[in-house]
Amino acid sequence: MIATMEDFKETRGAQTEPGAYHAPVLPAEVLEALNPAPGKCFVDCTLGGGGHTGLLLEAGARVLGIDQDPEAIAYATQRFEPHGRYAGRFEAYHSSFGDVPELLSKLGIGAVDGFLLDLGVSSHQLDTPERGFSFQRQGPLDMRMNPNGLVTAGDLVNTASAEQLERMFREYGEEPHARRIALKLTKERMVHPFQNTLELADAVEAVSPRRGRTHPATRVFQALRIAVNRELEVLERTIEALGSFLVPGGRLAVITFHSLEDRIVKHVFQRRSTPTLDRPEWPAPKPNPECIYSRVTGKPVIAGEDEQQQNPRSRSAKLRVVERLGAPHRPAPRPRPPAPPQG
Repeated sequence: MIATMEDFKETRGAQTEPGAYHAPVLPAEVLEALNPAPGKCFVDCTLGGGGHTGLLLEAGARVLGIDQDPEAIAYATQRFEPHGRYAGRFEAYHSSFGDVPELLSKLGIGAVDGFLLDLGVSSHQLDTPERGFSFQRQGPLDMRMNPNGLVTAGDLVNTASAEQLERMFREYGEEPHARRIALKLTKERMVHPFQNTLELADAVEAVSPRRGRTHPATRVFQALRIAVNRELEVLERTIEALGSFLVPGGRLAVITFHSLEDRIVKHVFQRRSTPTLDRPEWPAPKPNPECIYSRVTGKPVIAGEDEQQQNPRSRSAKLRVVERLGAPHRPAPRPRPPAPPQG
């Protein structure tokens, strides 16, 4: 399931804070999962407008907010820093969540009590036409979360081969008409390269008519956004690395909005929380050297009916949580046998 443009449009009426950022999804569930308290330190790896960070700060915790969008950093800094009750407990850093391990090392922070990743595009980004995320407003084919990124959606649409576009739309957008759309785009760009979002959306709709409430361009735009920002690659690498920065009992919470993200999180969490491994050819199960977590959530946590009505963005949200086990036992190295006598 993916979040539709209609979901984001409806969310504008569900704001709980001034400004154009969405209300945080699953707020009570995130608080229960992370259990913030005075003296604890958390990293909000996808700060956005600071919805979840505000909840953690209100509980007395210290929060490091990370976002690759400078507009989000500016917004959250203005929102939290003037408040004296947050003094010394909030810091914002302009960086990708994929660079969090390196950032923590540079800051000299060896361990924290929890990480939160709320993935996907924000309603603020969709409502800013010049960012190029929306197919319902004319804007450049950009889609970079970090405006300093090198590759734009326009670069991909106008230069990638038909085979590359087809694979991108199929793998990142799960688009059933991937080949038809790819051929249409490569044919049209020979006459006139695509320059804005509405041109691209119209071209997709011409070969993939609307059915139901989901716009035909939804999956294509999702695929391009994922490719431009390398979201899936960065996600897997990051959640693999964050465990080494969690204190025993610390938790990693990830909110996803489509099946590709959720599948990655599910598989990594399963692999890193399975205590033993077994194969038919083995005489007995063996300890899993990659096991560093216990699973807090079996099935993903989803929003209740009330939240889904008040905040339509939450309809496709899934929360998965794991908890860091104690430091794994590392057996002492075996002594080397004495060297054979010479001569």
